[in-house]
Amino acid sequence: MPAVRHEHCERCYAVHCQAPPRVSVGCAVVRCPNGCGAFLHACKEDEHRLLCPNETVTCLNADYGCPLSMPRHRRAPHLEACPASVVGCSQEWNRWPVPDNDLTFYRNVSQQSEGHLDVALALRDQELLFKSIKMKSIFPELTLTDPRELDVGVASGDSCLASGGCTQNDSMGVGEPSDVARDVLDVESLQNYSSWDRIFKKEMNGCEQTSKNVAKKTERGMKIDPTGESSSCGNGVSGLAPWQEGVLERLGKEANISEYNMYLVHNGAMLINFGQLAACTPRERDFVYGSLEPIEVKSVRSFNIPSSYRAKRCHLKDPSRRIDVAHQSVDTVDLGVSAQDLPKCDEVGAALLCCLEKEFKGHLISESTGTDGLYVNVGTQTYDFDSAPFPAEASLADVVADKPQFLHVCAEVESVTRRHNKTSSAFSYRCGLFFRRDEYPSHFRNVHSDIQAGLCGWFLRRCPLAYLGCTFTQTRFHPDGQPAEVKYHNGVDKLVIRPDVPWELLEDVKASRHPDPLSRLPLEILQHVAGYLDTFTLSQLSQVSRAMREACATMLQARGMVSLKWEKKTYSHGGSCWKSRKKVWEFSSLFCPVERWRFSDAPPMADHLRTCPFYQRAQRTEPVALRGLQEVSREARQ
Repeated sequence: MPAVRHEHCERCYAVHCQAPPRVSVGCAVVRCPNGCGAFLHACKEDEHRLLCPNETVTCLNADYGCPLSMPRHRRAPHLEACPASVVGCSQEWNRWPVPDNDLTFYRNVSQQSEGHLDVALALRDQELLFKSIKMKSIFPELTLTDPRELDVGVASGDSCLASGGCTQNDSMGVGEPSDVARDVLDVESLQNYSSWDRIFKKEMNGCEQTSKNVAKKTERGMKIDPTGESSSCGNGVSGLAPWQEGVLERLGKEANISEYNMYLVHNGAMLINFGQLAACTPRERDFVYGSLEPIEVKSVRSFNIPSSYRAKRCHLKDPSRRIDVAHQSVDTVDLGVSAQDLPKCDEVGAALLCCLEKEFKGHLISESTGTDGLYVNVGTQTYDFDSAPFPAEASLADVVADKPQFLHVCAEVESVTRRHNKTSSAFSYRCGLFFRRDEYPSHFRNVHSDIQAGLCGWFLRRCPLAYLGCTFTQTRFHPDGQPAEVKYHNGVDKLVIRPDVPWELLEDVKASRHPDPLSRLPLEILQHVAGYLDTFTLSQLSQVSRAMREACATMLQARGMVSLKWEKKTYSHGGSCWKSRKKVWEFSSLFCPVERWRFSDAPPMADHLRTCPFYQRAQRTEPVALRGLQEVSREARQ
C-alpha cells in the first residue's frame, strides 16, 4: 500500500510539532520504534526505516552467501569479518629451469627431498607446470591424432570408394551413401548437424518473412523491390534484375526518384560489375573488378638472380680471405652414425627448452637466418623420444609419471614485477588461495614475506658447498612462544606450522586401542577445544570423525567462509549459461598467525663444515720458495 501523503507533513521537519492532527492534512509526531531517538510524523515512518541505524537489515553480501542480519550501523564493522567477503591471493613468482652446470646438487637433493622446505615447494610448482604443458602443443608431429577431432563427414564419392559401391539416384544424379558410410557418423556429427539445421531453419524463416513483406508491398501498389529482386521471371527481358539489359531505362520510367536512388544504393556494385553503370573512376567505362587478371607473387626463393647483378665493392670481403661455400642441406646422416645409435632425447629437458627457447638460449632452436638478400638458411630441429608417440591429450606430467622423481626447476624463487615480460620469460606461478578479508594480511605476511621470500639464505640456510652437491640445510627461525616448526604438508600442498609434540604422547596414541579418544567427549567440550585452533587445523579436524565434524560445523559462520558453487546448465536449444546452485562453506588454509620469529638453537654452519664430505682440505707439506728470500740471497752473494 502506498504511504499516505499529508500536505502539512511534507513541509514540516520540526521535532516538537504542535499542529493538531487532521484528516488528509497532517498526522501526529511519533518516536522511532527502533529506539534510534528520532521524532517524525507517523506517515514518514516507512521512509525513516530506509535510513534508521537501528533497522535490522541483511548483509551487503547476502547474494553471495552471507546469512547474517544485523542493525544497519553494524554493517561496516561486519564487512571486515564477513564470511562471504572472500579474497584471492594474487602473489606471483618465477622459476627458471635447472642450469646444466648445477645438476649435481639437484640430483642429490631430489633423492633426499624430505625436510627441505624449498625443494618441497619447487616440486609442487614443477608438478603444476608439467600438468599445464600439453605435448601436442610442443611436439604435434610426435602426438597421436584424437579421433574426435577428425571430420566425420563423408562425401558421396569417398563413401563409394570406402564401401565398394553405392546406390545412385537416376533422376537427381547424386550418389547416396551406403550403410557402411552411414555407420561412420557418430554422436558428435549428429550434434553438428543439429546446430547447422537450426541455422538453416532461421534463414528459412527469414526468407518466408521477406516473401510476406514483398507480397504486402505488391498489394499496396509497389512496383519494385529495393533489395534488387526481380519482379518477373529472371530469364525474361522485362525484369529489373541488375544483370538484365536496359534495367536502368525501365526503372526510370516505372519508379519515382526515391525508389530509383534506393535501387542504386543496394545494387550499385552489381550494376558496375555487369556494365550497367559506369564506375566513379577516371578510367575507362568498362573497367570493372571482373576484368582483373591475377599476378603471380614471387617470393625470395622463386626470385631469379638477374644477369646484370653485381655486388657493390663496399660489400665485398677481402678476396684473399674468401672461403668457398656450398649451399647444401645438412642432416644427422652426415655424422656417419645410424639413427638407432643416436642418443635419445629427454622429454622434460626438450619440453622446457621449447617453452623458453628464446629466453633461455638467447635464440630460437630452429631459427631461420638470412645470409644475404637472396639466400636464407632454414634450420629445423627434430627429436627422438623413447615414449613417443604421445597420446592426444597427454601432458608432460603423464609422460614422466613412471620415471624417478627429479627436480627440473630451480629451488630459488624470483619475484615478479609489473614490468616483467611474461610472454617469453621464466615460468610464472600464482598463489591462488582464498581467504577471508581479515585473514589475508596474516597469510601474505607469514607465507610470502617471511617464509617464501627468505628461503634463499635467510629463513633457510644451506651449506656453502651446495654447488658441489651437499644437501645439508638449516631452518634458522621458529615461531616465538610455543615450540613449533614450519613444514610443507604434502597432502594438501600448503605450508603449515606443526607444534613440537613429545614423542611419548605419540607412542601412547599408537599403542592405544582407541586412536581417537577425543571423539567420545561431549559436544560442548569439543566446541571449546576447537575454539583455540586455527582454520587449517579445523579443516583437518573435521575429517577425523562425525563428532568432530559436527563440532567444527558450529564454527563455520564465525571462522569459516562461504562461496558460490557455479554449474554450467545446457538448454535443449543448444544454449548454455552458468548458474550458482548452492553455497559452499569451508575453512581456509590459514595457520596460526605468527607475530614474531625467534632464532633456532641450531649449531653454527662451521660445525657442519668440519664433517662435510664435500669439504676437501689441501694440505701442503713441500716447502715453497718465497720471492723475498731469493732477493736476500742475491744481495748476500754480492
